[in-house]
Amino acid sequence: MKPAVYPEDHDTGRRAVVTGVGFCLPGPTKPVFTAEEAWDVASNGRSCLQYDEVYYGSVGLTQEMFDEHFPDLPPFFSRHYTTAHQYGLLSLAHACEDAGLNFRDGELSDAAILVGRGGVDANIDSYLSVLRADPATTSAPEAMELFVAAQQAVTPSDVALVQSALVRSNGPTYTVSCGCASSAVQIGNARQMITRGEADIAVVTGVDVFNMHLIQNIQRLLHGAQQTYESVRTPGMPDLVPSFLSLMRPYDRRASCINHGEGSATVIIESWDHAARRGAHIYGQVLSTAMARDGLANPLACDETGGELVAAVRRCLGDRWDLGNVPYVHGGSDGNIVVTAFEAAAIKELYGADNPPLMTSQEGCFGHNGAPAGCTGVALTLMMIERGQVCPTANCEEPADGLTFDPVPGVRPRPLDFDYALNFNYQVGGVKNAILLGSTQVV
Repeated sequence: MKPAVYPEDHDTGRRAVVTGVGFCLPGPTKPVFTAEEAWDVASNGRSCLQYDEVYYGSVGLTQEMFDEHFPDLPPFFSRHYTTAHQYGLLSLAHACEDAGLNFRDGELSDAAILVGRGGVDANIDSYLSVLRADPATTSAPEAMELFVAAQQAVTPSDVALVQSALVRSNGPTYTVSCGCASSAVQIGNARQMITRGEADIAVVTGVDVFNMHLIQNIQRLLHGAQQTYESVRTPGMPDLVPSFLSLMRPYDRRASCINHGEGSATVIIESWDHAARRGAHIYGQVLSTAMARDGLANPLACDETGGELVAAVRRCLGDRWDLGNVPYVHGGSDGNIVVTAFEAAAIKELYGADNPPLMTSQEGCFGHNGAPAGCTGVALTLMMIERGQVCPTANCEEPADGLTFDPVPGVRPRPLDFDYALNFNYQVGGVKNAILLGSTQVV
């Protein structure tokens, strides 16, 4: 691992650095919680997807696993926690442990608590329970239980609410919903808070739950609707049937589907000075972020030219950083060939034909889990920089024709000594988010 360059060696100013990562993601036999467990899965290209009519990334969390980490939570509230609450709290707890922060002793009392949420599947049951409750037959204790459950879970701010209560934070707390780019957007917000001096530490979590029974039913419904869809389809619109029936294979010539997943990922972001004062381990830096949108009238379409992704990268780099020093890109591919098409076009425009970067995706490890993607990508990419290895693209064995980058197929990491990397995330509707990451050597 590369030794950190500490403040006495150069002026760090208000640099934003990552000091802790934690997860609650699908694993081979049990949930992935720690940096080492995530690295073991990603660096070996392991797929943790399971098949039950469709392929899906299931965390498999038990109540006993949750209670083991939080034996002191007031049951009046915790018994109403949804799976999204539990995933978000667990990834936060493991990120704090990784960063050497004890949230129970008030070490996050001034922290910003920022959450990214893309889906609402975890909120539906609480919402419907209140909607369908009959005041004439509901007892007072039952009404109180319904009220507590609803207040904690009926909006996408659910996880931020319980996280801030857990750590007793007095700092800024809010949720951003920007689909699969949600936690990536929050990483940018955290960086701004740090660099502007608005906070010394921010906890950023992405968490989503996708109901597998809903996905199975969507698959059945879409098969019946495909013929009608084809009759109204226009250029730029995606294939209607995502075909969850086979294994997702980003950048592979056999790619034909997306496999959803569930879970949470958290990163701790601090000012360099704050991290150095407490002797924290620094994974690396969040140097810059930028976001763009394709600007299409169709809210479900995306521009396959990749033009706005190029624009986002160039804004992210600005006049300060040289793309020639960025040999690795963490892609946002979910196995969708449309995503591969605009990524390939963008990489060609950015790098040219003679200097292709390495570009990989680990979504095949855990499934396409929405909001956690930004935090997971940043965490894994910084671990790659620190270890001098690029994780392979999970489930990519036969790279597709026309790729303008090396997807590192197979199940072994690729050695690479590098100090800069880009991380991409997208949202349906043409949103393109780019994050520039750097090692501790970057000054």
